Amino acid sequence: MQVWPPRNLKKFETLSYLPPLSEESLLKEINYLLVKGWVPSIEFEVGEAFVYRENRSPGYYDGRYWTMWKLPMFGCTDAAQVAAEVEEAKKAYPDAHIRIIGFDNKRQVQCISFIAYKPT
Repeated sequence: MQVWPPRNLKKFETLSYLPPLSEESLLKEINYLLVKGWVPSIEFEVGEAFVYRENRSPGYYDGRYWTMWKLPMFGCTDAAQVAAEVEEAKKAYPDAHIRIIGFDNKRQVQCISFIAYKPT
Protein backbone atom coordinates (compact mmCIF):
# COMPACT_ATOMS: atom_id res chain seq x y z
CA MET A 1 0.00 0.00 0.00
CA GLN A 2 1.28 3.45 -0.89
CA VAL A 3 1.06 6.42 1.45
CA TRP A 4 -0.19 9.67 -0.07
CA PRO A 5 2.43 12.47 0.10
CA PRO A 6 0.08 15.46 0.39
CA ARG A 7 2.57 18.30 -0.09
CA ASN A 8 4.95 16.73 -2.59
CA LEU A 9 2.59 15.35 -5.18
CA LYS A 10 -0.51 17.28 -6.18
CA LYS A 11 -3.13 15.53 -8.24
CA PHE A 12 -6.10 16.82 -10.12
CA GLU A 13 -9.48 15.23 -10.45
CA THR A 14 -10.81 12.20 -12.34
CA LEU A 15 -8.22 10.33 -14.42
CA SER A 16 -5.33 12.48 -13.14
CA TYR A 17 -3.53 9.43 -11.75
CA LEU A 18 -3.26 7.93 -15.21
CA PRO A 19 -0.64 8.83 -17.80
CA PRO A 20 -1.76 11.54 -20.25
CA LEU A 21 -4.68 10.34 -22.35
CA SER A 22 -3.94 9.28 -25.90
CA GLU A 23 -6.03 10.83 -28.67
CA GLU A 24 -8.08 7.63 -28.85
CA SER A 25 -8.66 7.51 -25.08
CA LEU A 26 -9.61 11.19 -25.00
CA LEU A 27 -12.17 10.63 -27.75
CA LYS A 28 -13.64 7.68 -25.83
CA GLU A 29 -14.02 9.78 -22.66
CA ILE A 30 -15.64 12.61 -24.62
CA ASN A 31 -17.94 10.16 -26.38
CA TYR A 32 -18.98 8.73 -22.99
CA LEU A 33 -20.21 12.11 -21.78
CA LEU A 34 -21.98 12.75 -25.09
CA VAL A 35 -23.76 9.36 -24.93
CA LYS A 36 -24.95 10.27 -21.43
CA GLY A 37 -26.52 13.41 -22.90
CA TRP A 38 -24.27 15.81 -21.00
CA VAL A 39 -23.17 19.13 -22.46
CA PRO A 40 -19.39 19.31 -22.97
CA SER A 41 -17.57 22.43 -21.91
CA ILE A 42 -13.86 23.21 -21.96
CA GLU A 43 -12.11 25.15 -19.23
CA PHE A 44 -8.49 26.24 -18.85
CA GLU A 45 -6.27 27.62 -16.11
CA VAL A 46 -2.88 29.23 -16.60
CA GLY A 47 -0.50 28.89 -13.67
CA GLU A 48 -1.70 27.39 -10.38
CA ALA A 49 -4.37 24.95 -11.52
CA PHE A 50 -4.85 23.19 -8.20
CA VAL A 51 -7.64 23.79 -5.74
CA TYR A 52 -6.19 25.54 -2.72
CA ARG A 53 -7.54 27.47 0.22
CA GLU A 54 -6.23 30.99 0.68
CA ASN A 55 -9.41 32.80 1.72
CA ARG A 56 -10.93 31.19 4.79
CA SER A 57 -14.63 31.57 4.22
CA PRO A 58 -16.81 28.45 4.62
CA GLY A 59 -17.18 26.36 1.48
CA TYR A 60 -14.97 28.60 -0.65
CA TYR A 61 -11.84 27.29 -2.27
CA ASP A 62 -9.60 29.30 -4.57
CA GLY A 63 -8.75 27.66 -7.87
CA ARG A 64 -12.01 25.68 -8.02
CA TYR A 65 -13.36 27.65 -10.95
CA TRP A 66 -11.38 27.89 -14.17
CA THR A 67 -11.86 30.15 -17.17
CA MET A 68 -14.33 28.79 -19.70
CA TRP A 69 -13.08 28.31 -23.25
CA LYS A 70 -15.85 29.76 -25.41
CA LEU A 71 -19.42 28.73 -24.59
CA PRO A 72 -20.57 25.24 -23.58
CA MET A 73 -21.05 23.05 -26.65
CA PHE A 74 -24.84 22.71 -26.54
CA GLY A 75 -26.14 20.25 -29.12
CA CYS A 76 -22.70 18.77 -29.83
CA THR A 77 -22.86 15.08 -30.78
CA ASP A 78 -19.36 14.55 -32.19
CA ALA A 79 -16.38 13.87 -29.92
CA ALA A 80 -14.02 15.08 -32.65
CA GLN A 81 -15.55 18.57 -32.42
CA VAL A 82 -14.76 18.74 -28.71
CA ALA A 83 -11.23 17.41 -29.29
CA ALA A 84 -10.72 20.08 -31.98
CA GLU A 85 -11.69 22.77 -29.47
CA VAL A 86 -9.19 21.34 -26.98
CA GLU A 87 -6.51 21.62 -29.68
CA GLU A 88 -7.48 25.25 -30.31
CA ALA A 89 -7.25 25.99 -26.60
CA LYS A 90 -3.81 24.33 -26.47
CA LYS A 91 -2.60 26.52 -29.32
CA ALA A 92 -3.96 29.68 -27.71
CA TYR A 93 -2.70 28.83 -24.20
CA PRO A 94 0.16 26.30 -24.42
CA ASP A 95 1.08 26.78 -20.74
CA ALA A 96 -2.44 26.17 -19.44
CA HIS A 97 -4.08 23.12 -17.95
CA ILE A 98 -7.20 22.21 -19.92
CA ARG A 99 -10.11 20.17 -18.63
CA ILE A 100 -13.38 18.96 -20.07
CA ILE A 101 -16.54 18.97 -18.02
CA GLY A 102 -19.88 17.33 -18.76
CA PHE A 103 -22.91 19.25 -17.54
CA ASP A 104 -26.36 17.71 -17.12
CA ASN A 105 -28.71 20.55 -18.00
CA LYS A 106 -31.77 18.66 -16.71
CA ARG A 107 -30.47 18.15 -13.19
CA GLN A 108 -28.35 21.35 -13.34
CA VAL A 109 -25.18 19.62 -12.14
CA GLN A 110 -21.70 18.90 -13.38
CA CYS A 111 -21.44 15.13 -13.83
CA ILE A 112 -17.90 14.61 -15.07
CA SER A 113 -14.66 16.55 -15.15
CA PHE A 114 -11.25 15.41 -16.30
CA ILE A 115 -7.92 16.86 -17.40
CA ALA A 116 -7.51 16.77 -21.17
CA TYR A 117 -4.11 18.48 -21.29
CA LYS A 118 -1.30 19.26 -18.84
CA PRO A 119 1.62 21.43 -19.98
CA THR A 120 5.01 19.77 -19.80
